[in-house]
Amino acid sequence: MNELASGAGARRELRVVLVDDQRIVRDGLVTLLGLLPGITVVGAAADGAQAVALVAEQAPDVLLTDLRMPGVDGVEVTRRVRADHPGTAVVVLTTYADDGAVVGALRAGAVGWLSKDADAEAIGRALRSAADGHSTIDSAALARLVTPAAGPPAQLPDGLTAREAEVLGLIAEGLSNGEIARKLVVSEATVKTHINHVFAKAALRDRAQAVGYAYRHGLA
Repeated sequence: MNELASGAGARRELRVVLVDDQRIVRDGLVTLLGLLPGITVVGAAADGAQAVALVAEQAPDVLLTDLRMPGVDGVEVTRRVRADHPGTAVVVLTTYADDGAVVGALRAGAVGWLSKDADAEAIGRALRSAADGHSTIDSAALARLVTPAAGPPAQLPDGLTAREAEVLGLIAEGLSNGEIARKLVVSEATVKTHINHVFAKAALRDRAQAVGYAYRHGLA
């Protein structure tokens, strides 16, 4: 059994659409992902509009997208895919120079961000994690998103309690319910209750939206 599937029984094949306007990068990603067991690239788009069309046609588990593209950029692609195809998670693969656009993508519903320096195994793990509803932001990238001078918000949004905001921040870090429970020394049932309250108060549908909400309100 391959590493991506180990410990999880016979996992289903992960179907991926990717988009990058640079052909050499796009072809390289197709080759790279094709070498990973359990992952199938079902479409490769050269621009954002084509990516949205491929997602509608193929209904992949994950869209792997660049951000800086002419016409329909990665942020708009993310927004359209998450609005029209909520069953498809979005992972951004870009350079650290795109910080502002990355925040926009997270707010639009992207659930992961990786540098283009990431290796095949890291990309594979991020795609699996996204398909399972968890966020993945590599540590170096996360450090660039957090502004040291920006403290916690003076007032929590949407009536969130301090503990609910803490749980939301941990979701944005990519922790699972079990990991959050262990970190906060509470039961997993308690964590689920907090998450349900957060989702209800903030009108969130899933963890992807929760990550964007956390960054938008300075809780991550």
